[in-house]
Amino acid sequence: MNDPLIDPASTPEELAFEGALRPTTLTDFVGQPKVRGQLEVLLQAARMQERAPDHILLAGPPGLGKTTLAMIIGHETGRPIRFSSGPAIQHAGDLAAVLSALVPGEVLFVDEIHRMARSAEEMLYLAMEDFRIDIMVGKGAGAASIPLELAPFTLVGATTRSGMLPAPLRDRFGFTAHLEFYETADLERVLARSSRLMDLDLEAAALAELASRSRGTPRIANRLLRRVRDWLLVHAGSSDIDGVRAALELYDVDEAGLDRIDRAVLHAIAHRFGGGPVGLSTLAAAVGEEADTIESVVEPFLVREGLIGRTPRGRIATASGMRHARALAPDDTLDGV
Repeated sequence: MNDPLIDPASTPEELAFEGALRPTTLTDFVGQPKVRGQLEVLLQAARMQERAPDHILLAGPPGLGKTTLAMIIGHETGRPIRFSSGPAIQHAGDLAAVLSALVPGEVLFVDEIHRMARSAEEMLYLAMEDFRIDIMVGKGAGAASIPLELAPFTLVGATTRSGMLPAPLRDRFGFTAHLEFYETADLERVLARSSRLMDLDLEAAALAELASRSRGTPRIANRLLRRVRDWLLVHAGSSDIDGVRAALELYDVDEAGLDRIDRAVLHAIAHRFGGGPVGLSTLAAAVGEEADTIESVVEPFLVREGLIGRTPRGRIATASGMRHARALAPDDTLDGV
């Protein structure tokens, strides 16, 4: 079962909520100063030369703003943006249909681009480089390749696993932006802006408390803010730090920012498997979660916080992680740690 606070598969309601909070310009985009500066130069140079910007790859963990940046790129260039995703492009024909429908200068955003079919990736090489694709007509000895010219476009790809992209595809992007987890101060600015848009008046200390538990991720920060808003509405609570703490306690987000799944993973490694090492599939079965959810959502945060580590033999709990696990569920077997 996925946790609604961190599950990357958003519901339509959550997508609408997040969409309402998205900034539309680089000026309004909070955090990622290096990436913002790089994109500003790239987009401004394209405007000055009256051409489509180079293809852009946005790489980083979920929830850091890749989709938002893609929408901003479309807005800043004044061009329409078309959305697609890697899992939806499973045949070369799927990609050909998308590319042939593009208008000059259009921005094509492909989320999870690392999950495209290999045949589609190979077609994309030529499209990105020469704005042309080859369509195969007929079969067998009578088959023929017909070139189809494409309108100049800008591909914006988003990936949480850039290492899974083939080198020929990575090399065809003119710019690769690596998004990093947010500092607490930047998350406070994100939450302050979102609070204003939601007509929610939270004290500075309450925003700081919320930011410190948001795992360095704006998407999670905004979802926790939504839960805090609901709690304050139902309980007529105070919008100070005590109200935020009460709301987060209800939703199982502790002082370190760990939620139910985080604690379950840490508890399993420390208590069930004696601190590890334990394989990913075994760990997933132990906590009742998908291995992909643990690997892409839970692990990056726990590793960054120094609570677990990855080794060739599997996942291990660090000394800090063992202490945290003991605090969560005291166990005599951990007394020597």
